[in-house]
Amino acid sequence: MSGIAGILNLDGAPVDPKLVSAMTDFLAYRGPDAQRAHCAGPLGFGHALLQTTSESAGTHQPASLDGIIWITADARIDAREKLIADLNANERDFSAQSSDAQLILHSYHVWGNSCVEHLLGDFAFAIWDSAKRKLFCARDHFGVRSFYYARASNSVVFSNSVDCVRLHPAVSSDLNELAIADFLLFESSAELRSTAFSAIERLEPAHMLEVSDGKISTRRYWTLPAPAPNSIKQPEGCVAQFQGLMRAAVGDRLRSAPAGVMMSGGLDSTAVAAVACTASKAAGNNGSVRAYTEVYDHLIPHDERHFAGLAAKALGIPIEYFTADDYLPYQEDDSDRHLWPLPIHTAWAAPRLDLLRRLGSTCRIALAGYGGDPTLTGQLSAHFRELLKNREWTRSFIDVYRFLAAEKRFSRLYLRTRWRLLFGGKGVESEFPAWINSDLEKRLSLRDRWKQFSSEPVAEKGVRPVAYGALTASIWPIIFESLDAGTTGIPVDVAHPFFDLRLVDFLLSLPTLPLCSDKELLRRALRGVLPDEVRLRRKTTLPVDPLVASLRKPESAWVDSFRPVAELEAFVERKRVPRAFQEKDSWAAWINLRPLSLNFWLQRLASVRYKRL
Repeated sequence: MSGIAGILNLDGAPVDPKLVSAMTDFLAYRGPDAQRAHCAGPLGFGHALLQTTSESAGTHQPASLDGIIWITADARIDAREKLIADLNANERDFSAQSSDAQLILHSYHVWGNSCVEHLLGDFAFAIWDSAKRKLFCARDHFGVRSFYYARASNSVVFSNSVDCVRLHPAVSSDLNELAIADFLLFESSAELRSTAFSAIERLEPAHMLEVSDGKISTRRYWTLPAPAPNSIKQPEGCVAQFQGLMRAAVGDRLRSAPAGVMMSGGLDSTAVAAVACTASKAAGNNGSVRAYTEVYDHLIPHDERHFAGLAAKALGIPIEYFTADDYLPYQEDDSDRHLWPLPIHTAWAAPRLDLLRRLGSTCRIALAGYGGDPTLTGQLSAHFRELLKNREWTRSFIDVYRFLAAEKRFSRLYLRTRWRLLFGGKGVESEFPAWINSDLEKRLSLRDRWKQFSSEPVAEKGVRPVAYGALTASIWPIIFESLDAGTTGIPVDVAHPFFDLRLVDFLLSLPTLPLCSDKELLRRALRGVLPDEVRLRRKTTLPVDPLVASLRKPESAWVDSFRPVAELEAFVERKRVPRAFQEKDSWAAWINLRPLSLNFWLQRLASVRYKRL
């Protein structure tokens, strides 16, 4: 999670080394180990190092192999052995202890822009090819790493932190009205390349950017393939293959000790913790894995302390419980500890940030369980509908029996949940917010935009189309960005093993039954590793939204009387925002608090003035 920055003057004028150094020094909060800059003619690169791998020790960025091609990278390259073998086959001779940035450089020397087709891992990097006068940049497949850029007068400015890009004196601070309207409607920009600033864009996941002959071009280099059905016939073989791939995914992300696991008492994060313990012991780092669990003791009904504790005890790892009962809405915004670089719905952000701060006091790597739900999701109704459509009566009866009889867990029918979905109250239906500024609504045709982007179409691809659609949803890059050090201000590399490309390809190849319903694959893989009370636990959701529970407290009444800053008027008709205090419906509370989140951001934006150098 190192910091990267750069400036390329398109007119060939020498870059200002003081400005490059200032941008590099600014990134010290996310790369405290070393800050270095390199300037040569029209190009300036900066790098702030957060050392998270043994290979990065003793190496420096910006880096070059020949003094002609330079790189600055925030990268962790996975499957290093295979990449090294491929490079050796192309007569590249180097040490197996080469840093990840050096591996990317070697790959570029061999394959040019096509090097991204040979890279696995999380990365955002920029390469300056001085012989070709070309800037080449790329962002990883799922967008775990961030990358922002701006065309500013005769320069291209980039960084993996928005605020760093804004340091450049030619980068305008004018707001992007459409992106901010999207935030109010959807909580994030409907178009991933847009940001809240008109001059600053995101490089989208799985995209490359090239600047050559004064022109900026971007293109997608990868689309998630829809794997063919898995050819392994026996479930035990699939479980074994999953265990091997999971060890590789976690092991590649655990190349430094110690590491923290953001662990609940559910299956996904405890599976990550279990594999992390095995990988840590294999690397001779026994005892280097710690669990960090957010719990509620009295605010809402909550069992995570119990189940996470059982898992930690079984794995033999220490666990820290982070109690979040006493937080109030917007507690982070109501302090001077943090400045959000872009609008983000911050109503309940403080508990997660404080947990990350605590984790970051002892660890530089945090492992998360995000991705287990989308990769293992499967619709039983769709599965049986297809079987019956094809008149596969015997297969239907066999699958029904196997589903119900698995370890005698007849509770897998989730009858209460299904009854509630069919006959329970539907809650507040999604409606166009009445408090959107009417002039803005008409000028930007926001109602039409809201209808267009309110629900993402399911991509009918692969063995389990629902899983494929869930994994490619635009929400994931936004979640990754919310955990990035450029957003949190905390130098912790949050890694997501379930988004490993090797593991994703395998999981998407599995049919719904027998392994992808009720996460049967994880339950079998964790047999003998976790106690059955955890391993066979029913999938549960929070019975009460902590934010809604907190809104019942008398101290939260202020949310309905906040004073809007002048800039909010262009986006929100303040008098039409409904009351949120003591709101019982979670959906309504989150929607109608968006104006307050935007107000906090605009307020801080007006109070912060970047030093123009």
